[in-house]
Amino acid sequence: MRSLKLFLILVSIFCLTTTNAFAAFQADARTKRIPEGTLFKLEFLQPVSTFSGSAGDSFVATLLNDQTSGTSVILPAGTIVRGSVADVKTAKRFSRGAKLYLDFDHVVTPTGRQIPLDMAVCQYENIYYDGGLYKNLGYGEAVKNNYKKGCDITVNAAQYGMKAGESAPGIQYLTAPICAIGGFLGGVGYFIGDSIADMFRQGQDVYINTGDVLTVKLITPIDIPVY
Repeated sequence: MRSLKLFLILVSIFCLTTTNAFAAFQADARTKRIPEGTLFKLEFLQPVSTFSGSAGDSFVATLLNDQTSGTSVILPAGTIVRGSVADVKTAKRFSRGAKLYLDFDHVVTPTGRQIPLDMAVCQYENIYYDGGLYKNLGYGEAVKNNYKKGCDITVNAAQYGMKAGESAPGIQYLTAPICAIGGFLGGVGYFIGDSIADMFRQGQDVYINTGDVLTVKLITPIDIPVY
């Protein structure tokens, strides 16, 4: 009987201590939420690329813009964001470019807490539908660009012929057609030649250099402890 009473007293003391500690923690630890859709500008402190990188490689970036709530700064500029390379699709022949997939793991708060992140790059030269970063897609895109460049060569040559004939009235009727025909042949030659070369040419790699800035978007909200 005495043992039972002692046990109940110890249980009561433990529950009271735990409740008080939890209440103190609740009073001291408050959080402020950064909502989904918030944009972070991140400056990379080390290079990441599809040329030398592979899945699992880690990287570190710093926040360039303060994240605030009202008049309070929740995450100041300079806050560390850590991440890793989720996947790399290497460049291949037929101008098929590489793709780089980044995973932003966590942010380190001013108090040293590591808060998990779910973010996606939203501003880059080219972003694939599944979030991969790339420079060029493949042969079809290369042929389309070659056609545009061929047309530009023709137009520029015709405009040059018109300007060349401005020095003497009527002579542009001679210089413009000659230059236009020359530009057309040059444009066709460029289109065919470069389109053939693109069959054997590797696509471009993706490079993020030290000091490059990417804008990323918060996919799910995060709660940052404040004291």
